[in-house]
Amino acid sequence: MTKHARFTSTHLPLAALAVAVAVAAGSAHAASTQAATSSTVITPINIVQAADLSFGNFASGGAPGTVTVSPNNSRGVTGGVTGMAGGSTAAQFTVTGQGTSTYSINVVGTALTSGGNSMAFTPITDLTASAITTGTVTAGALTGGTQTIFVGGVLTVGANQAPGSYSGTVTATVDYN
Repeated sequence: MTKHARFTSTHLPLAALAVAVAVAAGSAHAASTQAATSSTVITPINIVQAADLSFGNFASGGAPGTVTVSPNNSRGVTGGVTGMAGGSTAAQFTVTGQGTSTYSINVVGTALTSGGNSMAFTPITDLTASAITTGTVTAGALTGGTQTIFVGGVLTVGANQAPGSYSGTVTATVDYN
């Protein structure tokens, strides 16, 4: 005679216990936690023009030359150019933004024109109003949230440059690094 195993009610609690242990074993290894999130929106960088660039008055002779205005407003002439009375000034741009931030600087200028006549312009930039006569600064730091960019330049004057009132623009662009 074959013996059959019988499932009795005494086995039910043991089966339920095995299922409960299996389910609990999976969740016993899970864990979670949280981290705080935050962000700070900083002051936007801004630039405003504080002074215009002027090469002053000069006369052009039979030879080409240059008029150079340093970031500290001093002026020098070369070649066939004669400096005349009439002050020169460097442009100034005031940069403001988030204190202690660094930023990039790009300064470009257009030729100065009068009617169909023109003179090439090359910018000279500095952050300290120095007497430099070449070079450009490409980065700055907003110590205290502000900084000034001083812009002079070299104006290339042709031999017997046509008289007139010449004008152009110089543009300074800044952006956070």
